[in-house]
Amino acid sequence: MTIDIPFIWVAFKEIIKALPITLTLTIVPLLLGFLIGISVALVRVYKVRYLYHAANGYVSFFRGTPIIMHIMLIYFGFPLLIDRISAKFALGIQSNSIPVILFVLIALSLAAGAYLSEMIRSGIISVSKGQMEAAYSVGMTKFQAMIRIILPQALAQSIPNFTNIFVGFLHTSSIAFLVSEKELTGAANIVASTNLKFLEAFIAAGIIYWGLTILAEGLSFLVEKKVTAYNRGGVS
Repeated sequence: MTIDIPFIWVAFKEIIKALPITLTLTIVPLLLGFLIGISVALVRVYKVRYLYHAANGYVSFFRGTPIIMHIMLIYFGFPLLIDRISAKFALGIQSNSIPVILFVLIALSLAAGAYLSEMIRSGIISVSKGQMEAAYSVGMTKFQAMIRIILPQALAQSIPNFTNIFVGFLHTSSIAFLVSEKELTGAANIVASTNLKFLEAFIAAGIIYWGLTILAEGLSFLVEKKVTAYNRGGVS
């Protein structure tokens, strides 16, 4: 068996066409998950009545089960639910008219929310309680102190974890191929099957994933250097 080196470049050019879908399946869930994560983290930190146990259950379930299962549950379960509700209330909505990518984004967003909530919660509780007391002493409300003082510090400390989660979801997006979404891994599989050159196609896909990971880590380093400048007594 020999490796067709020139075909790696051919496969690379074909596979990279699926990059927008991969980035969509990575960035959109993380943005939505960030909003979910902050809400759930605050509920858990302040033990909000009636919501605290639900938030704990949500985080426990989505962190304790594989993401592929979340995708399958929503991919197969949501259409049944939508069709039943639509039939009951005569809404005229059919699940088969909804793009599959929407179900994948919902599943990934819920999973991202669970992981990000735990990360944000740990960041919040790592900030000294004296910071909140100092905020109260200058007349800030709890909400103002959280927005202006606690959350910025918590998020700054969590930047390396944000990067890890981004890289993790970048790779997890490959699962979407199981429900016929043509992201990078799916495109590599199609190129490989069509040309019967599996090794070359997946080498090309691996190079793309590796490059994206290096880029994410580089950007993370620059952002972390800027937002944590106050710890060094100035701006660099």
